Amino acid sequence: MNTVLTSTFILTLLLAVGLFFFIRASTKDRIEQMVLETNEPEAALLPRLEAYFTDRAYRIAAVDRDTEIVTFEGVVRPSVFLTALLTALAAIGALCLSLVLSMLLPDFGKLFLLLLLLAPLAGWFYWQGSARTEQVRLKVEVSEATPPLTSIKISGHRDELAVFQSTLQLSAHEDIE
Repeated sequence: MNTVLTSTFILTLLLAVGLFFFIRASTKDRIEQMVLETNEPEAALLPRLEAYFTDRAYRIAAVDRDTEIVTFEGVVRPSVFLTALLTALAAIGALCLSLVLSMLLPDFGKLFLLLLLLAPLAGWFYWQGSARTEQVRLKVEVSEATPPLTSIKISGHRDELAVFQSTLQLSAHEDIE
């Protein structure tokens, strides 16, 4: 066996392992916490927050009166684009692996192309795992400073928090560890 072919096989196998973990991570929750600030008074901010989440198909799931934390819930639908991308990446990875295997074992060359049939499993895995209920928890506090500053402590999916911050034009104060 040729050393170039062997090293190509090993590198292709490592790339296949990386692709497997990339596909597996596509359904992982990415929950973050942050503190956002605004000069807007609390009385005007609360209806805006509720309207924002209602427009994004969230509903109020719970209100904890002791801690003043409001929990919004919404169902996140899987992305058709990401499903297609993951399926295409899996097909390309399976094709590369089958080509290298067919060079290593030429007697079984065409059989390795059957690995391409596994590619749709990547899209199916993402589609099944990413449709879930998301929660966003927030607490609004007003500081004693002059002028008063309203801070929003919020916890949720990082993409949702980024959209929330840019849509409502809030400035980030700090990340909570």
